[in-house]
Formats: sequence, structure tokens, C-alpha cells
Amino acid sequence: MSERPGKFSSDQSGIVRGSMLALALTGAVLAAANYWVPRDAFGLHEDMDFGERMTFVLKADIVLFLWLAGCVGAVSNGRFHSPADIRGSAFSAPSPAIAIRAAVLQNSLEQTMLFFAATLILASLLRGSELVLTPVLIGLFLLGRVAFVAGYAKGASGRAFGMALTAAPIIVSYALALWLVALGR
Repeated sequence: MSERPGKFSSDQSGIVRGSMLALALTGAVLAAANYWVPRDAFGLHEDMDFGERMTFVLKADIVLFLWLAGCVGAVSNGRFHSPADIRGSAFSAPSPAIAIRAAVLQNSLEQTMLFFAATLILASLLRGSELVLTPVLIGLFLLGRVAFVAGYAKGASGRAFGMALTAAPIIVSYALALWLVALGR
């Protein structure tokens, strides 16, 4: 039975609801961080040179790659314990035993690479205490990844909050970077 034009399916409604909640949370966390995270947090100072800024962000980014390594490990462990999957992805599509893990790994790889690039770009554009934004964005990104995994088995509306909470820091980072470039940084 087809839906009427202009009327959302229950999955679409769930995606919109989850996405709006994730965007609201992102906005609230970023606003709170702007007001309550001390400007000298994390040892940041206004006269940091490019190398110091890049080092700070790369150190903060370690957790992104630990997440990704955990996803790789989950698929590897799942393959080891699944007779249908032990031969590897070249021989068959993932069985139900590891399908979600494989999908989460693929999505996490894509999202992590987009976000990692964004954090490096921000490291080149933000100055001193402005860099406090990067660990906040990284925290939101990782919370989004965890929520994505937790909701994945529930379908599109179940993973929508996590996907949107993952995407929001990426979008904010690139938008901020474009704005700073337009300002001449």
C-alpha cells in the first residue's frame, strides 16, 4: 500500500524525529561548551603555532581511530566465530551473524574519514582557545557512533539519532571551516 504524497512513512517520521533531537542536542552542547568550558582548558593558549595546534587535534583524534579499530575488531571477532563468515568477505556477503557489525564498520570508516579531515582543517584555522571546540565535536561524534550502533538493529528510525549525531559535528566542522576561510583565515 503506497503512502499519500507528502505524508511520511513511520520510518521517515522516525528519521526526522531522531535527526531533530540530535541537532537540538548538538546545538545545546556546543552552546554550553562555548559558555562553560574554560578557555584555557586542555593547555590551550593564544600563541599556539600551527604545529602545536595540529598536535593538539591529532592527539584528540586518537579516540576516533580507537573507535574504528574497535569496529574492525568486532567484525574480525565475528568472522572468527561464524563458520559462514570465516573465509572472508571475498567469498560471500556477510551472514546475519556479522552483517550489522560489517555495516557499522563500513559506515564508521566513511564517517570517521570525513570527520578526521574536518578536524585537521579546523586545526589549521582555529586559534588558541578556539580549539576547545574540537574535543567537544569529537565527543558528540563518538556519542553519535555509539547511538548509531545501539539503534542499528531497530531499523532506519532506530539508527537515525545516532547517524544525525554523527553527521552534525561533521557538518558543523565543514561549515565553520568554510566561514573562517571566507573571513580570510
